[in-house]
Amino acid sequence: MCIFAIVKIEEAIRYFADYVATEKRLAVSTRRYYVGEVERFGEYMKMQKVEELEGVEAYHVRDWQMGLMAAGEAAGTVLKQLAALRAWFKYLRRQRYYDRDIMAKVTPPKAPKRLPVFFRESEVEKIYSDMFPDTFDGEMERLVLRMLYETGVRRSELAMLRLGGIDLSAKSIKVRGKGDKERIIPIENELAQNISRFLALREMKIEELKCANEHYEETDRLLINDKGRAVSDGMIYVIVKRYMSPISTAERVSPHVFRHSFATHMLNEGANIDAIKELLGHSDLGTTEVYTHVAREHLKETYKHAHPRANKK
Repeated sequence: MCIFAIVKIEEAIRYFADYVATEKRLAVSTRRYYVGEVERFGEYMKMQKVEELEGVEAYHVRDWQMGLMAAGEAAGTVLKQLAALRAWFKYLRRQRYYDRDIMAKVTPPKAPKRLPVFFRESEVEKIYSDMFPDTFDGEMERLVLRMLYETGVRRSELAMLRLGGIDLSAKSIKVRGKGDKERIIPIENELAQNISRFLALREMKIEELKCANEHYEETDRLLINDKGRAVSDGMIYVIVKRYMSPISTAERVSPHVFRHSFATHMLNEGANIDAIKELLGHSDLGTTEVYTHVAREHLKETYKHAHPRANKK
């Protein structure tokens, strides 16, 4: 392959960052992560006294990987870091800045299989109580938790949900997920009513803000805070941590745990796994099938605690 010019590593990282910023198939958080990890690798190469891209070899990546694991990074984390490098080198080869597939010579670590963490149904039931303050932000936070649990959406999908993606007459929402793919998710009556109530409050809030500030620019995202600003996926994370940490015994608390709970609870109630796959927006059934293992463990626990013969020797 012909390389057009000798490229510095710093330049190659900058080119990649510019490219990733416009790559719509990647979530915003993934774009930031990829660039951050590539920059970390760039710093490592500086310490190796390698400045030009053509000087990067497979053994550099392998040594970097070994250093990460020696520093205590989990295998799953290292796998994601290697994925960032793989995306970078793929871009560099496509742009003819680099002529070798060195990642093919790097053996990734084996990540231990972990079952998804989920909230217990009794814990989730508490988000339907009067635990939220009687304020605009309280109503928004109530809607955030209920939508995460009742639709199984990712936090980035919820943050980016537009007003045009809500169809209350059809009782459905349209979200844009990974790979820029759209999917339609049905919602039940109570959630539709929650959304309708928030939309009315939102409209009044917008009018109030416009009266107070003629320069206020309205967003078309569903979720806004008391200041009229769109709620970010980071804020959704904070909301989940604030409300669920005091009431849940789950080993991790995050918006994604609601996604796991959505799938696990539906399976426990007998939902078809293919239907769950479509609702979650998974491209591969294998990704969804992990929840069958969780459901199986749930059945074992139920049997152990409920059957009179379960604990007999």
